[in-house]
Amino acid sequence: MTDSASPNFGPARHDLAGIRVLLLDDQPENLHLRSVILRQNGYDVLASSSIDEAIRYFDQTDIAVLDYHLGAGEFGTEAAALLRRRRPHIPIIILSATLERSFGGVEDMHLLKGFSSINDLLSALKLLAEKRNGAPMVMDARDFFYSRIAQAIGADVLVQIFDDRGTWLYCNDLASNYLRHAREWFPGRCIFDEIPELLRGWQEVLLSVPRTRVTYIDRTRRGLLTVDRTEDEEVTWSVLAFPITLHDSRTGVVLTARTLTATM
Repeated sequence: MTDSASPNFGPARHDLAGIRVLLLDDQPENLHLRSVILRQNGYDVLASSSIDEAIRYFDQTDIAVLDYHLGAGEFGTEAAALLRRRRPHIPIIILSATLERSFGGVEDMHLLKGFSSINDLLSALKLLAEKRNGAPMVMDARDFFYSRIAQAIGADVLVQIFDDRGTWLYCNDLASNYLRHAREWFPGRCIFDEIPELLRGWQEVLLSVPRTRVTYIDRTRRGLLTVDRTEDEEVTWSVLAFPITLHDSRTGVVLTARTLTATM
């Protein structure tokens, strides 16, 4: 995990007192840093550098934070499986640098190194602390990866990410609200099947951008993606489609849109 993103550690959280977090990491500097920060934020920390050491803390653990790649050919998922068998309701967070798999088996949440900050870990711990007796949460590494891209683009921009066949991989809140579906509805669906209005021109754009790696800019169309919306009649959109390397090394397309002007 990259901990350089200006974390706001803040004062110790007294409402979190007594929540014991098992930290497993074979890198002493990472283990020490996370331990200090979590203690500053009100957690009790059970620090361990090996699976054998972690096992000794299982019965004391309220939430586990396990590094995926450990030394000596060990993996945090092995500890996760052991912990889940012994104490099925303990939330588990896996820290990993890989995008090659979707976590969410015995793990409850996956945070991606290189994109997650220490604040992401603190937010995840707070959420799991509040729901540690409830159903497991699943966070796909790919969704986290694409959400970071959307955040970098801007919170005031409609953002959608597709593969080279027009299949949604990600849709941010603004875009999903505009298209009137929950965010969870989009991944895995083909936009050309779901919004046939795109056959009026956008299908060619979305298919050609990944192939040609050419960026497309459009400030002439009325309404976003030519979807008929009465409230858009006096709105001019700036729409941008540009190529991106996806989690599996294919080329996809990011489609963004923002309002330029509104005629009064």
